[in-house]
Amino acid sequence: MTDILKILGSEMMLPSDSSVADFMTRDPIVVGPETSLKEAIKLMADHRVGSLPVVSDEKKLVGIISETDLMWQETGVQLPAYIMILDSVVYLENPATYDRELHKAFGQTVKDVMTTPVTTTSPEKSLRDAAKVMHKRKIHQLPVVDDANRVIGVLTLGDIVRFMATHYDS
Repeated sequence: MTDILKILGSEMMLPSDSSVADFMTRDPIVVGPETSLKEAIKLMADHRVGSLPVVSDEKKLVGIISETDLMWQETGVQLPAYIMILDSVVYLENPATYDRELHKAFGQTVKDVMTTPVTTTSPEKSLRDAAKVMHKRKIHQLPVVDDANRVIGVLTLGDIVRFMATHYDS
């Protein structure tokens, strides 16, 4: 995957005048924070998507739930490493991270496991710049939001690869 992401940022493959709006998936499936994990998982599987934007009642982006977020449900959580010094526990990792992981492992709703804050892009941004953000952040889906932070689309690695396939010169 890293090789594909390196190609995505190359000037040969992604012209700077191509905008996110031209290649994003419009009107993506979204869920609310109170949506059950069971329903979110079913939506992701049925529609073959790797993530779902999480929106408020006002349709504003509040988080994203991805396949990675759901892995805590299956893999569980490992206790953070610690040492005992003079009857005191000294954690070698941030205990807050353990708390978040534990919450995700036992969560029942989307808000329990979603990722916040969310990296987003605008429809006017160049496809090349969006690809660079995805590469830098190691993300596969990038919600596209309007000026009011409402989700209007999602840009995925698949969208970019499809663009590459139609413009690739052999």
